[in-house]
Amino acid sequence: MNIYVDTFVNTVKGSLNWTWKSICFDVPWYTNYFWGLFVISLIVWVLEIVFPWRKKQSIFRKDFWLDAFYMFFNFFVFSIVISGFYTIIELLFSEIGIGIQSLSLINLEALSVWFQLLIFFIILDFVQWFTHVLLHKFPLLWEFHKIHHSVKEMGFAAHLRYHWMENILYKPLKTIGVMLLGGFEPEQAFIVHFFAITIGHLNHSNIKITWGPLKYILNNPVMHLYHHAYTIPKDRFGVNFGISLSLWDYIFLTNYIPESEGEITLGFEGDEKVPSSFLSQLTFGFRKEKEKNKTA
Repeated sequence: MNIYVDTFVNTVKGSLNWTWKSICFDVPWYTNYFWGLFVISLIVWVLEIVFPWRKKQSIFRKDFWLDAFYMFFNFFVFSIVISGFYTIIELLFSEIGIGIQSLSLINLEALSVWFQLLIFFIILDFVQWFTHVLLHKFPLLWEFHKIHHSVKEMGFAAHLRYHWMENILYKPLKTIGVMLLGGFEPEQAFIVHFFAITIGHLNHSNIKITWGPLKYILNNPVMHLYHHAYTIPKDRFGVNFGISLSLWDYIFLTNYIPESEGEITLGFEGDEKVPSSFLSQLTFGFRKEKEKNKTA
C-alpha cells in the first residue's frame, strides 16, 4: 500500500513544483503552459475588444470572472490534484502487464517530426470529438456537461468552463489515444497543445471568424456558437461537436450552421437550474433533481 501512497504524493508534489516553476519562469518557455495560457487569453481578449462580433456585449461579459477562474482551476489546480490518481492507475496496469505501449498501432518515432505532430493532433482531436459526443448523448454525462453549456454570453474564457468530472472522462480516453501512438507524445507536442488552446479560445470568443474554405477542416466561432445555441434541430441531441477540427462534424453529419449573425440565445432548456457560484457548480451533476431545483 505504501508504494501507492508514495506514488500519489510524489506525483502531486512534482506537478505542484512544476506549476510553481512555471509561474516563476523557471521552465523552458515552450513548456510554460501557465503563462502561455495567460498570454493567449490576453491576446484573444484584446481581439474581442477591438473586433467584437456582438457589438452590444460588454467587455466584461456575464460570468467573465467566473470563467477566468475556471481556466486556471481546470488547467492547473485540478490537474495537480488528479495527477496522482492517474499515476496510480498506470502503476496498477503495469503490475498486470499492460504498459503504455501495449495498444501501439503506429510507431511515431519512425516518422518525421511534422508527421508525428500531425498524426498526434488528428488522433487526439478525434478522441476529444468522440468524447464530446458522449457527453451530449448520455444523460448521466450530460448532467456534468451542463456546466459548460450554462454560458449565456460567449467569450474566450468560456472555453475552459467545464465540470471537473469531464477531466475524469477525457483524460483516460486521451491516454488511450496516446497509447495507440506508441505510448508517447512527440517531443514538440507543445506546438499541438498551444495550437489547441488558441483554437479553443477563438471558438468561444466574441470574434466572427469562419476561416473561409478552411471552415470544413478547422472549427470556428460561428460554427461553435451554434453548438451552444438554446434551440437546435429537434431530431438531434447536439450539433457541431468539433474541438479544434470541424472535419469530424462534416464527416459524421453533425454540422449545423443556419446563419452567421451571432445574435442567438445560448444555453439549454432548464439552464436556470444551474447554480451561479463556482462552489455550488462543483457538486452539480451528483445531486438529485429536487436538490437542483432548490438551488435554482
